[in-house]
Amino acid sequence: MTDRVIAVGGHESDGAAALAGVLGPEVTRVGGGRELVREVRSARAAGERVCVVPMTLGRDPSLVADAARTLLALDAGERAGTLLAEPFGTTAHLVGWLRTLANRVPDDRALLVTAPSGDPFSDADLFRTARLVGQYGRHRVVEVALLGGAPDLAEGVWRCRALGAPGAVVLPAAWAVPEPAGVAHAEYGGPLLSASAAAGVLASRVRQARERYERSGDDGVDRALAADHDHGHAHSHGPDDHGHGHSHGHGHAHSHAHGHGHSHGHGHGHGHSHSHGADDGHGHGPDGGGDHHRALSPAPRTAGESPVEHQGSAPDLVPSHRSPR
Repeated sequence: MTDRVIAVGGHESDGAAALAGVLGPEVTRVGGGRELVREVRSARAAGERVCVVPMTLGRDPSLVADAARTLLALDAGERAGTLLAEPFGTTAHLVGWLRTLANRVPDDRALLVTAPSGDPFSDADLFRTARLVGQYGRHRVVEVALLGGAPDLAEGVWRCRALGAPGAVVLPAAWAVPEPAGVAHAEYGGPLLSASAAAGVLASRVRQARERYERSGDDGVDRALAADHDHGHAHSHGPDDHGHGHSHGHGHAHSHAHGHGHSHGHGHGHGHSHSHGADDGHGHGPDGGGDHHRALSPAPRTAGESPVEHQGSAPDLVPSHRSPR
């Protein structure tokens, strides 16, 4: 039985249109939704197995979850021969690929990390990516440009020159980043990946999906449904947080509720980004680690005072930043 590989694109690839010059003709390119359903059904009717690969580079987790929800609409027979692979790339991969491009840029030029604008959280991720690309690098000026957003390409180049660089090299942080024609003092530093490199990564995702299914029967759909669970939506948990709001972003920021009736006084998500590469588990970045969960000392009690009631396994433990009520 042959495999049909379907690459699903989002805002990073202009709905898969920008993948035409990257992926070979043997790969079907769709923008998701009804297009995806139609192609899967066509392949299954022809007796082909299907592997769907979300073509995000890490900034569009909603593409992964949307693909999973779309595949749930298939009937049992169509689902039986369909797999959903891990995303093509993560932001950790993207940073590495961009650093490779940056190594080819003369030292006096600025790096202009460029991608199409998405939602505010995806755009914020691009600034984070640019910061990591510039970290420990040779280039003094690293800026961001958002196609269809602000700062746009022209303003990005202007910022680079205002900071002393004679010109900027556009580093594509997405599939849909054209050469900067007509923009003075800008040159193109792409493509992000060659066609052969992209084909190699895609083949790896398909192989991993197939091996996972043969090993455990996991078609990848259920796990992908929650891919955008922590995408944006910063919020505070109310006045009892004592100002310790938890921002839920791509860095897997979260509150740790241990059933002890308290919240930890250290906002998660500050410098502890969890990189989920396709070939690894929960790999911590270079700044990861640290003892987030130090043991709390029992609060002193006066004579005859009853222990404070808690729902957890250690009823006598009271966090030092809150008094028992």
